[in-house]
Amino acid sequence: MSRFSNNFRRRANRVRYKARCKSFGKLRLSVFRSERHIYAQIIDDAWGKTLCSASTVDKNFRGSGKSANCEAAAKVGVMIAGKAAEAGIKEVVFDRGGYNYHGRVKALADGARGAGLLF
Repeated sequence: MSRFSNNFRRRANRVRYKARCKSFGKLRLSVFRSERHIYAQIIDDAWGKTLCSASTVDKNFRGSGKSANCEAAAKVGVMIAGKAAEAGIKEVVFDRGGYNYHGRVKALADGARGAGLLF
């Protein structure tokens, strides 16, 4: 394991721990990004279950252009906010993982906020 990945895991665990401490009874919006796609899921840490998820590999997203840019991330944010509204979820805690809050991660958060999800 390289030093970079070790530092990334440490940072991701630190961010996730802080999100869980702040959430205490709230749900967590977790983000994962790869080079080609971005994924978001709302997790209930008390039960350890994923309540809803959205990504650029979903059938609803296919055919809408590139999947590795900020526009795609914003669409995923809108999709996750819509699925959360259907499930009756209004407020979450944002878990950016080990990623910096800029670019695709920020676009996803802004898209979800714009669609009515409260952080």
